[in-house]
Amino acid sequence: MTGCAAPRLILDQGVPRDAAARLRSLGHERVHAGEIGMYKSADGEILAWAADRGAVVVTLDADYHTILAASGASGPSVIRLRRQGLGAAAVVDLVQ
Repeated sequence: MTGCAAPRLILDQGVPRDAAARLRSLGHERVHAGEIGMYKSADGEILAWAADRGAVVVTLDADYHTILAASGASGPSVIRLRRQGLGAAAVVDLVQ
């Protein structure tokens, strides 16, 4: 990702990786945590990555909001998908 503009969204590990590729094919700036070597990263590390780049995290985990609340941080923004088992096409529909 070196030399590229910061993505607007980072999709967390639990979100289908294909969703990032589908969103990019539609012209959106998106990256999946696994695409940038963060497939085993802690939620706090992904939050820090997003905050440093002005990105929004898309996740299935409630932990992100808890981490933000406990730290008193005001960002980055987090979109929590509350439907488990979504395929890439369903994630794309919701995110768009």
